[in-house]
Amino acid sequence: MRSFGIYTLGCKVNTYESEFIINELKKHHYVMKDFDDVCDVYIINTCTVTNNSDSKSKKMIHQAIKRNPHACVVAMGCFVAANPDYQELGVDILIGNKDKSKIVSLLDEYFEKKQTIHIFNKDRLKDFEDMYIEEFPGRTRAFVKIQDGCDNFCTYCIIPYVRGGCRNKDEDKVVSEIEGLIKHGYQEIVLTGIHTGSYGIDLHISFAHLLNRLIQIEGLKRLRISSIEVTELNEDVLSILRESSILVDHLHIPLQAGSNPILKAMNRKYDLDYYQKKISEIRSIRPHISISTDVIVGFPGETEKLFQETIDTCQKIGFSKIHVFPYSDRKGTVASKMKEKVDNSIKKDRARRLIDVSKELEMNYMKKFLHKEVEVLIEEEKDGYSYGHTGNFLYVKIKGHYPHNKMVCVEIQDIQYPYCVA
Repeated sequence: MRSFGIYTLGCKVNTYESEFIINELKKHHYVMKDFDDVCDVYIINTCTVTNNSDSKSKKMIHQAIKRNPHACVVAMGCFVAANPDYQELGVDILIGNKDKSKIVSLLDEYFEKKQTIHIFNKDRLKDFEDMYIEEFPGRTRAFVKIQDGCDNFCTYCIIPYVRGGCRNKDEDKVVSEIEGLIKHGYQEIVLTGIHTGSYGIDLHISFAHLLNRLIQIEGLKRLRISSIEVTELNEDVLSILRESSILVDHLHIPLQAGSNPILKAMNRKYDLDYYQKKISEIRSIRPHISISTDVIVGFPGETEKLFQETIDTCQKIGFSKIHVFPYSDRKGTVASKMKEKVDNSIKKDRARRLIDVSKELEMNYMKKFLHKEVEVLIEEEKDGYSYGHTGNFLYVKIKGHYPHNKMVCVEIQDIQYPYCVA
């Protein structure tokens, strides 16, 4: 039996795809080992969303080659798709974002012929590559990939070029996969995709239609959307938010910039007025909902004044958390050709300042639940404490031992960042 190690970078879609690969290899009698061990096969599921992602992807590839020069090294995913001419002595199989599901047959071919394999698709991918997962060992939240690709073409983003166009998993297959996960004991499902809220475009159904089917699945306690664009929170989706407690009290809604000139330069599909009105509408339905976001700092042309507008906007909206990303040039994007680039030291400083704002906003949100009862899904236990998340994604630390994957109701007694303590 051959052994394998796998390292995953980037988004929840990559995490899902890697889990599928793990399950497939185990079914075919491969033995999983830690990536840091000496293995017969190393798989690096790469990311290219930033320069740091590229560097980390290459670093993990190099580590695998060095750890066992005789191993079969597989590099796949977005970094590979963005760099089809990538050459590295010791990489045996290169796969873009198509045919990851064929990993077993590709390894069979490699071990039979001992010849390198390169799989790339020069056209924008248009067909959804079906994958199906029955369980996520060690996790209490199971991801289900319902969508792939993006057609938004934000000026800073390379992903539409490396992931292809929007395409979707058949709704019956989504339902079947979730039903299977519930049978394996999962109470919370996270819907994930590259552009999740666009679900259904090529199937002639809506995202809301899918949500309506899913919230009716017997045994499903929590349904979470990994991320959704503000323009996709239409009345049909908000109606489900209004009527169903299965959809959790948390939405991740990317903002990307808190000033209209930068939003326009980014080719985002809304302005601040639209975004803020939609957030107000959501909070009129769910007053205590957690709303997290993504913000890019140091985009070309972002002056100190425009950055301060972003800080003011974030404070005004009152996000529960901000994921901060310094702008990173991606070759082939519109923004990479823009002038007025922001110096790296300034980007670093702005990222630090916005992270400080995020922490303050996080604390403000957490304090709203002091001496309130919350329901926690237990994820781990260590050093006499149990840890887990609420539906609105508070991270709760509880004195004592509670069974893994059990829902428990507790009262928040203290805030010790990043925990709410019960």
